[in-house]
Formats: sequence, C-alpha cells, structure tokens
Amino acid sequence: MRKLPQHTDAVIQLWMNSTSIFRKIDASLGAIHGIGFTEYMVLFHLMKAPNKTQRRIDLADSIGRTASGVTRMLTPMEKIGLVKKENNPRDARVSLVKITTAGEEIFRDASTTLNEKSKHLLRRIDSSGINDLLNIFNSINEE
Repeated sequence: MRKLPQHTDAVIQLWMNSTSIFRKIDASLGAIHGIGFTEYMVLFHLMKAPNKTQRRIDLADSIGRTASGVTRMLTPMEKIGLVKKENNPRDARVSLVKITTAGEEIFRDASTTLNEKSKHLLRRIDSSGINDLLNIFNSINEE
C-alpha cells in the first residue's frame, strides 16, 4: 500500500486514538458506575440544559446520534432511574427527557472517575500541550 496523504493519515490516527480512549473510559465508567461514556454524555448535556431537560432530537444532535439511537439508549437509562420522559406542554408530539436526582448523583460520581481517568490517559501531555490539543479540536469543529 502506498503512503497516505498527511491529512488522511491524521484523520485515521485521530479516529484510532479516539476509539482506544473511549474504550478505556467506557470500561472505567461501566465497571464503577454502570454507564458508558455515551450515557455519561447524555447526562452531561442534560445537566447543562435549562431545567435539566432537553428535547430528544436536540439531545441526539448534542451527542452525535440519531433520534432513534437516542431513544434506544434512553430506554434502559429510564428503567434504572437516570432519566425520565416528560410531556411538552406546548407540543404533545415533542418528547422531552429530564435527568433524575439519581441521574445527577451518578453524573457527579462518574465525573470524578472521568476526571481521574482523563488525567491518567493524558499524563504525558503538559498543560500547554493540552491547551494546544483543545485549540486543534476547536479549529476542526469551526466548519
């Protein structure tokens, strides 16, 4: 196989490394808190939302999933009491999701675990390097 163009190689390496990182984070969050990183991101976005409530479609956009994918993911989260469905008083066709008190507690505990795991995963990068990395990611997302 011939050598890949530099930009293509960079995108492939980004994907490979992010997959490895998320696998490690999933394992830590799952073993300790019973949720994966995607579920954590659902709770993260609900915690930031006004009234800790978000439309399903907006939640799907926030975490980069389809609306049906989010619906499938929310069902077990609802069964274990992390989130609950709410009716939209303005539009019965719109489904709302709200984080529960138990979900808030899991989120806070999982945030501590995520912070520690993140420190470990990025331990070889100093503060300046992390800032550079964040700037790179922000510049990619400006499109």
